[in-house]
Amino acid sequence: MSGSPLASSPLAVQRGILGAVLLVVCWEGLARGLHLPSYVLPAVSEILAGAWSKRALLGEAAGYTVLEALVGYGLGCLIGIGLAVAITMLPTLRAVILPAATAINSVPVVAYSPLILLWFGIGVASKMVMVAMAVSFTVFLSTLAGLDRVDRRAIDLMRSFGAGRLSILWRLRLPTALPLLLAGMRVSTVRSLIVAIITEMLGAYGGLGWVIYQAVLQIDFVQVWSAIFVASAASLSFFGLIGFLERKILFWK
Repeated sequence: MSGSPLASSPLAVQRGILGAVLLVVCWEGLARGLHLPSYVLPAVSEILAGAWSKRALLGEAAGYTVLEALVGYGLGCLIGIGLAVAITMLPTLRAVILPAATAINSVPVVAYSPLILLWFGIGVASKMVMVAMAVSFTVFLSTLAGLDRVDRRAIDLMRSFGAGRLSILWRLRLPTALPLLLAGMRVSTVRSLIVAIITEMLGAYGGLGWVIYQAVLQIDFVQVWSAIFVASAASLSFFGLIGFLERKILFWK
């Protein structure tokens, strides 16, 4: 299927790389040509030099943030998929779980940060909880939409052959839901790192968000941009990894 998004992804990657290169060239030319001070817009070369000089600090901070994001991401995916499966297996739960989940996520996740930091402290646990909250709703909605898109005639056919709920779930619903489920997981990768970094800026012992906050206090805007570049690289790598796994799992696409 040449028209599918997964089939055209290599071309999309090439266009993305070309766009990034053009952005860097324009950024560098603008900063150098207009002699912009670092606190307004540092040149890309200056940012990269700053990142290299602080590579030990940024590397340790990135490891801290990525750990929080990965664990929270995993928990969020498990919660989201579990809730969607529970609603599918027990439809009476839909009237309880769906409105509650929608109400909780109608408020920006960051608004819960003070409470989560109070309950779980400023260590990694609070960041993992925040990421799990952000990821679970996205994965929940995408998985539920995938599970609900099954043709009722196919379900009736399997039941006529004596298939139970678990067999229908495993053999029919989950394979049908897989494209939407994986799409939700891919979209949630970027959100997981964003939430982890923002929560770190509100209170943490380390991480890229903590580095950004400290750099702002020290008026070191080159370091701010260096941390942002590292965060962007981590986010793109995570997004690319899940996208790669998606293409491998959905090989028929």
